[in-house]
Amino acid sequence: MLNVLIIGVGQCGNRILDSINREAFGGSSLAKYYGTQKFKSHVETIAINTAINDLKELKHTKAKDRIQVPHLHGVGANRNVGKQTFEENKELLLRVIEERGDFDVAFVMASSSGGTGSSFAPLLINAMKERYKYNVYGIIVLPFREEGSIYLQNSIFCVKEIMDGNCDGTIIVDNQYLKHLGKDIKNAYDEINSTVAKRFLFLLKALDSEMMMVTDLGDFKTVMSGGTKLATMGFGIGDRNMPVKGVIQHSISQAGLLFKLDPYKESNRAMIIIEGDQKYLNINDITSEVEKLSAEIGQIFKGILLREGQMPKVLTLLSISSSSELDRLFEIGIDAVHKERERKEQTTGLNREIKSRLEGLEPQY
Repeated sequence: MLNVLIIGVGQCGNRILDSINREAFGGSSLAKYYGTQKFKSHVETIAINTAINDLKELKHTKAKDRIQVPHLHGVGANRNVGKQTFEENKELLLRVIEERGDFDVAFVMASSSGGTGSSFAPLLINAMKERYKYNVYGIIVLPFREEGSIYLQNSIFCVKEIMDGNCDGTIIVDNQYLKHLGKDIKNAYDEINSTVAKRFLFLLKALDSEMMMVTDLGDFKTVMSGGTKLATMGFGIGDRNMPVKGVIQHSISQAGLLFKLDPYKESNRAMIIIEGDQKYLNINDITSEVEKLSAEIGQIFKGILLREGQMPKVLTLLSISSSSELDRLFEIGIDAVHKERERKEQTTGLNREIKSRLEGLEPQY
């Protein structure tokens, strides 16, 4: 049995963590008081935030798992303030983590664009890596591109700091790419959080299960360490009219991925986990699809979970060796930095001009 730590930082990370707990508790908002989490592994969860109201809104996360870092009501999307707040409270947070025990692997979930999550996540991951022996992975959510220049610049600096730091690998989720999941902004956020939670729980189950063909934590580590140490996930689910071959194809299609990626050109390692009734899992179809992908990207780890009576499900983890979409995000973010600087200089110039006109004047009564 794996010992797993899941940390949600900031509002976005907290909400994904709450979705994970909802799935694990079975969906009832009261289950956290009397139910037991249905994790295959031993899992500890912690929600960290500077904003107490964000922690209060969590419906499926126990009170003991909610940690408020005191700083008024958040850091106001200011990563500099967030970094300072983290450093002032680093030992408190590490002590909370240590009190939960020792782990085989940890995951830190956050938005790249806000304040607390964006600033805390890279620093927390580095601090954990310096102190603990287990691997620490990020699950980082990219913003809607229309959210504003501050969020965009926060995002690129957060991703850069994680890539430059000691993180063992990061799974990328893109709100912009997934916004089709909701009819409105709130519904989109809820559906994205739920989608990430379900895929992540499928991954955990697969890493801690007996399989016909085995993938394990070691294989996961190998995939995550490939290329840029960035990755994303895809998912597909079949029916009686869709053979397992089609489900695998769907899991690496644009409709199945959490981030816009061309698997055949922008990935160099993968893990494919297939679950379902043996009668739906044609081994020739599975082999042909895996061979087709491996011919382009190289190493693929394959695992099969047999579940009687279940239609096939496929989870694909793809490393990112290069990414035109991430390049575009960085270009947009860099442009946002320049625009914010220009606005700041214009404001400073205006203030300077007004102040100079006041020189030598006295109020007239």
